[in-house]
Amino acid sequence: MAATPGTPSVLRAMNDRAALDLLVAHGPLTRTRIGELTGLSKPTTSQLLGRLETAGLVRTTGSQSGRPGPNALLYEIDPGAGHVAALSADPTGITAVVADITGAERGRRRIEAEAVREDVRHRTAQLVAEATDGALRQAGLGHGDLTATVIGTPGAIDPHTGQLRYAPHLPGWHSRTLRDDLAKVLGTPVSIENDVNLAAIAEQYEGAAQDHDDFVLAYVDEGVGAAIVLGGTLLRGATGGAGEIGYMPLPGAPLARGGSDAVACSDGGGGLQSLVAAAAVRELAGGVKDLGEAMSDDRVVDEVAQRLATGLAAVVAVVDPELVVLSGQVARAGGDTLRDRVEEHLTGLALPRPQLRISDLPGDPILTGALRTALTQARATVFDTSTPA
Repeated sequence: MAATPGTPSVLRAMNDRAALDLLVAHGPLTRTRIGELTGLSKPTTSQLLGRLETAGLVRTTGSQSGRPGPNALLYEIDPGAGHVAALSADPTGITAVVADITGAERGRRRIEAEAVREDVRHRTAQLVAEATDGALRQAGLGHGDLTATVIGTPGAIDPHTGQLRYAPHLPGWHSRTLRDDLAKVLGTPVSIENDVNLAAIAEQYEGAAQDHDDFVLAYVDEGVGAAIVLGGTLLRGATGGAGEIGYMPLPGAPLARGGSDAVACSDGGGGLQSLVAAAAVRELAGGVKDLGEAMSDDRVVDEVAQRLATGLAAVVAVVDPELVVLSGQVARAGGDTLRDRVEEHLTGLALPRPQLRISDLPGDPILTGALRTALTQARATVFDTSTPA
């Protein structure tokens, strides 16, 4: 029988979750400090910690000294309470990371495989399993230890068909049974999320978009896309394609065509992507392969900035964000110089004036966002003490 809201069991579960969230956010805390932060009495806090220890969700980790009286025990989240996998897929391979419920990385594996591009039945699921298995072995874990798995890919899963759209360069990912195939080989529910959306989640939690509920992340890399966050929530669209600005028609760019089925839409054949993606930048620089070298040319930076500003102006006119974050290889290569030039080209337009920032997140923001999403999903399950295990 389900617990009724307001009953003691529900209130206990709410207090348990509040304490667990505090330990996630702050690290080890004493019983007294947990009581202060939650507003619970000492006896109630002691009972709460006893329950969570018994459930295997918290453990003691030394003591706090330096105060009068006996040393106070410190409590922390038990890392073994749950584990997650986060993966990032790109045209040349798959990277998998396994972390414990605290977010600490325990294993990592990269599978370099041009076969990611091949439309071979079950091959994609096999590659995902190979990358995940490698990370799990490094962590000393098995499939049964995973609570949640999140995979970031270019494109977006259509919520009506379950098919990946807007990613013609990953044909092996277009199976309508892909999610089920992946869940079968991994032994855990799988979420497939747009890679730029995941990068935005990373920015929202620990990057340039912290404390911003309305922002746009423009990801300018080998491909071009955007994530739109309004009121703190990702805007996905009817088919999951909100933010696919790479296909946006612009003056001077050929139209990206492919019929009504965006699964088959040409890869980088038109739209904004053909103007500002990495290939376009290299072409502007006379074929220079290194993006850093290409963007050291003042003429190239200014032309890319003008093109990018034109695309962003269309987005800003519709969405009116308070912040635009520029991310991806091209944005990093251009740095603050690119940011300043984009701002100059936007100045004077009859549009709102959002802040512009360059992402400074270390590592792969897509993996960071996938890990953050997987942890959120896992904690919703593992930290729920309302139903006995």
